[in-house]
Amino acid sequence: MNKQEFSLRLSVLRKSKGVSARKMSLSIGQSTSYIKSIENGTCLPSVKMFFRICEYLEISEQEFFNTENVNPKNTNKIISELKSLDADSLEHLLKIINLIKQ
Repeated sequence: MNKQEFSLRLSVLRKSKGVSARKMSLSIGQSTSYIKSIENGTCLPSVKMFFRICEYLEISEQEFFNTENVNPKNTNKIISELKSLDADSLEHLLKIINLIKQ
């Protein structure tokens, strides 16, 4: 993942959480423009700050780099709920998912 892709991924994940760049910056203990400067490609976070960003977004570092998963936080919630369903319910849900994808 290059710098531009990193910046775009952070922006997408932040927006999916529904927070402003300013609010996120302040929440992770940085200046008001910190996240915006990363999203603009001006800078990259340190490893420590990257871990803090992932923690704030409630995702793993691996999930951050998995760009195929647009909303890893909700995906994780869904997977957690799926684990409690019986076989019949999972089969019905799979049919619904296939209909949605069409």
